[in-house]
Amino acid sequence: MKPIDYFLRSAALSPDEIFVRDKFTEYSYRSAEVKIRHIAQALQASGLKENDSVAVYSPNKAEAVICIFGAILAGASWVPVNIRNSVKSNIEYMEYVSTKWLFFDSSLESEIKSYLDKLNFLNQLICIDNSVEEYSSIEEFTRENLDYQIEDITDPFSLPDSIFSRWPTGGTTGPSKGVEMKNSNIVTMFELGIKHYIGVEDTGIVHLAVAPITHAAGLLIGIFSASKGVNIIHENFDAKQVLLEIERSKVTHIFLPPTAFYDLVDHAQRFKFDTSSLRQILIAAAPVATAKLKQGVEIFGPVVAQCYGQAEAPMLISMLPAKDIADSVNGINPNRLASCGQVTSCTEVAILDDLGKPQFNYEKGEICIRGPLVTPGYYKKTDETREVRTFGWHHTGDIGFLDDDNYLYIVDRKKDMIITGGFNVFATEVEGPILEISEVLECAVVGLPDDKWGEAVTAIVRLKEDSKINEKEILQAVKPKLGGYKTPKNIFIWSSIPKTAVGKVDKKLIRQKLIDESKSPR
Repeated sequence: MKPIDYFLRSAALSPDEIFVRDKFTEYSYRSAEVKIRHIAQALQASGLKENDSVAVYSPNKAEAVICIFGAILAGASWVPVNIRNSVKSNIEYMEYVSTKWLFFDSSLESEIKSYLDKLNFLNQLICIDNSVEEYSSIEEFTRENLDYQIEDITDPFSLPDSIFSRWPTGGTTGPSKGVEMKNSNIVTMFELGIKHYIGVEDTGIVHLAVAPITHAAGLLIGIFSASKGVNIIHENFDAKQVLLEIERSKVTHIFLPPTAFYDLVDHAQRFKFDTSSLRQILIAAAPVATAKLKQGVEIFGPVVAQCYGQAEAPMLISMLPAKDIADSVNGINPNRLASCGQVTSCTEVAILDDLGKPQFNYEKGEICIRGPLVTPGYYKKTDETREVRTFGWHHTGDIGFLDDDNYLYIVDRKKDMIITGGFNVFATEVEGPILEISEVLECAVVGLPDDKWGEAVTAIVRLKEDSKINEKEILQAVKPKLGGYKTPKNIFIWSSIPKTAVGKVDKKLIRQKLIDESKSPR
């Protein structure tokens, strides 16, 4: 099987079922397959060779999904482009991965035109939703090549080493690196996803995608298409609209980063919606506060699950299923609520110190992994690839530990560890007790330069609507739990907390903003 074959099998078995829809457009599996094949034909007729980079630059839309699948069927390497990034960084990334074809939404035309001279490898631009004077529309692009016989790019092994995607890393410590995901990596992820995200209840799936389809939500569409699932696309996350969609469309599955999950929990507490159709709320992209997991189970029932992965080992290094979370909330193995799940069946995890020495269970170190999820490396970055693969393992950059039952616990990102007064403080250790306060919706903890402490533990808090708690009261509530050196030296209440393009808390930006404010004249 190649990744695209999961969709094609469902299209053959259930052609009249809805594959994907957004606010304005709907495709059945049959109509989607027709258009996907036309796009693949046009790309190959235009000179595309296996593993050429093809980018899709669009908001969350059904048409964008069709273009992604068309590029993959043609044998291209998909380049996800997140519109929430700056235009400059997107163009730089597309140039770095040698993008040759670019499908774009008409709303982004002016942004693209201002940087076109930077895309030196580009062969053609295609507008996916409108006719644009200077560029081919998707209809024009495909109409010219309907008679082209698409080449069957495969072999008896389904091209395991072909590059499915050149996937951007988060880029929080510099420009994004292009992770080369092979077909074999994605097939491994799909099979694990079918097992852990779908399970035995594999009919009647309605998947709501509200996170960027250029992130995990896009890969989930591929997984749910294997079970003939309906994929509903929202352009953005809006908690109230999500709850309304769940009620109206009987949504069964949704993926959210923790910050969006916290908002969903808050809105579900304040507004009444029927969410009984839900089978799984999957949370990933960052550690989740245990207090929020408990609230989620109380509100939505035993449907809240969590997984752990990264671009270099996509999505399923470990899985904490809904049953484990519900059991923990009910007092069965309560400590597991703090874990990100049991290591999956085809993944090997070791906790290593800085010298590559394995640590005993419950001892902290860097989470390192081996197995078929691990991607081959970064596009044109051999030094960076070599660095992240020392001691024969892939280094995740996360600090954590394993317990006796092979459950994995993430303590923090290695780069986010705070050293204050000679002590190591992990941000998650401080964020957890603050998030237990009922008035607190979000929290981010960073270390700021300090002449006395080296770094001062500093908390940024976003309160729930109409909350009256102040900074002093928050400190009083958490100091008995945290003790002296872990208690924040400062707490700031903000109306919003900056996020990255994929919805993670942007601690780099928060830290810089606080440093800049401290230098500003009062």
